[in-house]
Amino acid sequence: MRKCRKCGKRAVVYLPQHRIAFCKEHYLEWYTKRVEETIREFRMFDREEKVLVAVSGGKDSLSLWQVLHSLGYHAEGLYIHLGIGEYSERSKAVCKRFAEERGLTLHMLELEKVIASVPTIKSLESRPACSFCGQLKRYYMNRFAKEGGFSVVATGHNLDDEVATLFANTLSWQVDYMARQAPLLPEESGFVRKVKPLFKFTEKENALYAFLSGIEYLEEECPFAEGASSLRYKRLLSQIEEESPGTKLRFYLDFLRRVRPMLEKGPALRPCKVCGEPTQGEVCGVCRLRERLTSKALSS
Repeated sequence: MRKCRKCGKRAVVYLPQHRIAFCKEHYLEWYTKRVEETIREFRMFDREEKVLVAVSGGKDSLSLWQVLHSLGYHAEGLYIHLGIGEYSERSKAVCKRFAEERGLTLHMLELEKVIASVPTIKSLESRPACSFCGQLKRYYMNRFAKEGGFSVVATGHNLDDEVATLFANTLSWQVDYMARQAPLLPEESGFVRKVKPLFKFTEKENALYAFLSGIEYLEEECPFAEGASSLRYKRLLSQIEEESPGTKLRFYLDFLRRVRPMLEKGPALRPCKVCGEPTQGEVCGVCRLRERLTSKALSS
């Protein structure tokens, strides 16, 4: 029987990568303290700033919103309704209940009202849904944050997400993407600051926090995520982690310390001539997508 490192009581959680065990009370304490330390280490934001938390109804984003609220930060939520049938309705309901039960402010944006639903776009686009969905969410999160006076957008990206992305970009040597992968991206050229306070936590650690905190969250994966390469990379990296605990965290932290500082900053950004959002070219990806959707709808 493992004992809690802090109080000696029976442990309910064991973290092999850290070689520590905790009871419920002290796991929640450790998790909360680690989030606070991460925010301070990377100077992500302070208690005077308005933080917009991107929430999906999953364990990561709701855990992030909960812990920021418990730490006294001014954190409001943004749920982007993707229009994916019952999946989107269930995730929306989970986010609404979470906010209502805690007296928190939740903003909602319906993708169908500003451009088109994910299923509609998928029916007209040949590329994977995850590709344009991520692009659209980043675009509208940034736009909403600026219009709402938020200093920073916080997302629930976890260690598994970050390592899988880094692994994929390393396999194909996508240096421009690697240069922009970090726990904090400062505000620049029309982008608000982006932060990932949970990047040191695995999916399992976030799930444990959500479960032990009594957070209701949606466990099902997005229907369009099936077959995504990121899921294959996560499974592969989890096998490595199981044999050598701590590998994922070392891999990512060493990248941040030793590799990323050597990467050149990406191309200069300019305002999109259609919508004004930052982009590398004359017209941003979302406006080009909107134009394709319009032309395909007219021709059908």
